[in-house]
Amino acid sequence: MKKIGIFYGSSTGTCESLAEQLAGELGVTGGDVHSADKLTAELANTYDVLVLGTSTWGDGELQDDWYDAIKVLKGMDLHGKDVALFGCGDSESYCDTFCDGMGILYEDLKDTGCTFLGNRVSTDGYSFGSSIAVVDGCFVGLALDDVNESGKTASRISAWAADLKKCF
Repeated sequence: MKKIGIFYGSSTGTCESLAEQLAGELGVTGGDVHSADKLTAELANTYDVLVLGTSTWGDGELQDDWYDAIKVLKGMDLHGKDVALFGCGDSESYCDTFCDGMGILYEDLKDTGCTFLGNRVSTDGYSFGSSIAVVDGCFVGLALDDVNESGKTASRISAWAADLKKCF
């Protein structure tokens, strides 16, 4: 099985909690779950699969921990690396920027040579206005709204993790 590292950017703890839930579903140990502000090229290179999560802030901005971390990843040759994305958003209060942070990660990484996994997540069952995390009618990763749709979080994580496991 491929070695999986989970990196998250979290200001309030929500994305961190979701990263831990996802780790449980994927069988990833706590030592392989990291805050994005700890991401280095050396650490990223120890993993075959990078699962990257972020919350969205302000007017659709990337969470602060990712500003330096994304520069690290963009500076790497990610050929041969699998990348899966998950994002946290608020589909009610910020319906026009829902999970935009995940879309920013996707845009920043799509030309690095990585292979995206879990990037055809249906928008069915979600209520939001718009999102740059939607490409060709699907989310580029797992979109989560643990504030307004917390009752759907566990099943969404479980289903997405099951799909990812098929790729490993």
